[in-house]
This record gives sequence, structure tokens and C-alpha cells, in this order.
Amino acid sequence: MEKTQDAFRTIGEVAEELDLPQHVLRFWETKFSQIRPVKRVGGRRYYRPEDVQLVAAIRVLLYSEGYTIRGVQRILKEQGARALIAASRTNGRGLPPPLPEDADDGPPESPGQTELAFDASEGEGGAGLSAQDRGRLEAVLAELSEGLRVLEEARRR
Repeated sequence: MEKTQDAFRTIGEVAEELDLPQHVLRFWETKFSQIRPVKRVGGRRYYRPEDVQLVAAIRVLLYSEGYTIRGVQRILKEQGARALIAASRTNGRGLPPPLPEDADDGPPESPGQTELAFDASEGEGGAGLSAQDRGRLEAVLAELSEGLRVLEEARRR
């Protein structure tokens, strides 16, 4: 039985629909206060249609248009969620281009990749991470944070 467009969706349904891991959705909730799924008893998340649209828009900007999390946060702050959703439907047209510090080299090539590229032009000591590597580290941090949350929850039981 297929749900209507107005039905609330579980995190698993949203993750499958948008081809995103569930931990990424949880991580994005911490980075984008505009994503506010309803939480029922036991912490189960239910995403409203507008939450799903916003997550889909964020996904387009992060994965297809070269924005970083900070860049999308800036757009949400300056223009709001509705403008972001509308612009994502036109592949980012109508939004400011990513700033140099917002530029990203795209998603990591492989989740197990451990080699990091250093950009000598960044940082006082001359050793900064590339935008792509920062993205990789953010993804790893999100996975570790989720693992810690699961472990703490299991320990409380």
C-alpha cells in the first residue's frame, strides 16, 4: 500500500526515497534546525512532506551543486527554506553561487578512503584540509556520533 503525498514518512522511508543513509538524515538534523521531524514516544521520527522537500533540496545542493553544509546554512539563514526548495528544483538557479570557502569537490570517492590531501595555502601552519576531505571527515564524524549514541542507549538498557 503506497502512502499519499501528505502522509508522514519514517526515517527509513525518507532515507530510501532520497537514497541517503539514515545516519546522514540524523546528522543533518543537527546541522539544519529547519529539519524538524515529529518525534513520537521512543524517539521515532516522522517526517512531514515539507521536511522531506527540504531534505531533498539540501541533498541537491550538497551532492549536485557543490555547496558545503556551511554554504547551505548561509542560504537558509538569508533566504529561508522555501527559497532553497524552489531553487533546488531548478538546480540551484536563483541562489548565490557557492563562495570559495563553500566550494566542494563532490562526495567522497569511496567510504573507506583514508588518504587525505593537504592544501598548503590554508591555515597558519600551512597544512589545511581540502574541501573534499573536510566533507569526508564530517561524514565520519556523523557516523561516529551515531555509533556513540547507539552505544550509550544500549548501555542505559
